[in-house]
Amino acid sequence: MTKRFDQQAAIVTGASRGIGKAIALRLAEEGANIVVTATTQESADKVASEVEKKGVEALPLAINVARFDDAEALIKQTIAKFSRIDILINNAGITKDNLLIRMSQEQWDDVLAVNLKGAFNCIRAATKLLMKQRSGKIINMASVVGIMGNAGQANYCASKAGVIGLTKSVAKELAPRNIQVNAIAPGFIATDMTENLPTQTIEALKTVIPLATIGKTSDVAAAVVFLASSDANYITGQVINVDGGMVM
Repeated sequence: MTKRFDQQAAIVTGASRGIGKAIALRLAEEGANIVVTATTQESADKVASEVEKKGVEALPLAINVARFDDAEALIKQTIAKFSRIDILINNAGITKDNLLIRMSQEQWDDVLAVNLKGAFNCIRAATKLLMKQRSGKIINMASVVGIMGNAGQANYCASKAGVIGLTKSVAKELAPRNIQVNAIAPGFIATDMTENLPTQTIEALKTVIPLATIGKTSDVAAAVVFLASSDANYITGQVINVDGGMVM
């Protein structure tokens, strides 16, 4: 049976764990060959081996998306391996939380460099090929806090709000070349980073979620698969909240 993304090539940045890993594995299950990026080669290799167990090819790369040269190398190596790029998922992101009055310039700069500039770098590096193909799906990972804000995360919220603005602007620029650009804004999603939160904290969070449950990485991956598919060909410049109704 033909799978949804047979013979397509998908890049997933920040794919070593959590949401990024779930996206990479779900796209692989749907037949896509996956370029797995992480900050270390060991982490990229580990996920790539799981991807290949789905019966597709994987290209593991260690890159820092905050560096444009790394983003260019990512695109060049993807083309060398797969000759095309069908899906670009800008998922790489970091947090360095602090109250504004205590936030250092380094904490601000580092988060903006990875979360926002990193998305720009990868899009910029891929755009020439995508325009030549006259096809492609770009999906950027935003966050509900980029819409609503969050105390102690001025840098992270600003970066994710920037991702939303970047998404809408690029969607308008690339629409004439049949390239769809959208963003996903996850709410509170259970990952390895949230496992150590106290039970009372998690229960308190559930009270502000209408569906009264914490999201799963598979929930975000499912939204990615939809936006990356031909079912979403007439959707561009949108932000899809995957948050159980936190933001309406």
